[in-house]
Formats: sequence, structure tokens, C-alpha cells
Amino acid sequence: MLLADDIRTRGLEVDCERVLRMALLHDWAETRVGDLPKTATGYFGADVRKTAEMSAFADIVTGVGSVESAYCALYKDYEERDSLEARVVKAADVIDLLVQAYALERSGAKGLDEFWQVARQPDFKLPQIADQVVKEVLHSLLEARSKIE
Repeated sequence: MLLADDIRTRGLEVDCERVLRMALLHDWAETRVGDLPKTATGYFGADVRKTAEMSAFADIVTGVGSVESAYCALYKDYEERDSLEARVVKAADVIDLLVQAYALERSGAKGLDEFWQVARQPDFKLPQIADQVVKEVLHSLLEARSKIE
């Protein structure tokens, strides 16, 4: 929501309600299949993971009434990154992961460099204004990380 609000204040129209809805439901499938680490996806393949998550999401929303198709459309949009809102949510999801990595590193955890690669060369395919907002947040996180002793 913070990213979407900042993007809007800088003049780019973004549907904040859509961002919020998508942010809330994009991880529902992981409640059934778990959050597979990148290394596991390397063994199973991204297609297997994606198929499992799509099936799990469909199971979760089946029978929820008139909103079922709307939820499925939001989930599909997020997975395919078709809209600005989907790409903003993806960027926020990555930022969330980096905030968690930062907290772990502040507590003494080591070996999390792999997570930070995306912060150095982000490519969320965002319009210039949105891209600038995301890069500013990522820069702040990298700056804070550099001060961990």
C-alpha cells in the first residue's frame, strides 16, 4: 500500500484497492503448498510449482460465491504480471522479503547475500515513476544493510 500511495502522489495512476486485494490473496496458495525455496524450484521446476499453486488457489476459492471469478482473475494477473498493480505487488513482496532478511542479518544471521541480488539490479518492468519509487526503497534497505556491524 505504501508503494502504491507513493506512486500515486508522484502522478502515476494506480488502483490502490486492486493492489491491496492482490497483496492479500497472492500468497493464499502457499498456505496449502508451502513457500518453496528457490533451490527447491530448481529441482521441481517452476512449472510444477506454478501448477501446484494454481490448483491450491482454485481449491481455496472454489465455492466462495460471486467473488470467486474476481479472485481468480486477480491471482492470474499477479502470477502473469499483466498489470501495473501486479508488478507493484511483486515489488512489494520482494521488499518484504528483504526487510525480513535485513532483520535476520541484524540478529546475526549470515549467508543471505543471494536474497539481496534483486535489490542491486531490480527489473519489475515498472513505468519510470513507479520504478523510481521502488529503487528508492531498495536503496534505503541496501544502505541500512551496509551499516550492520
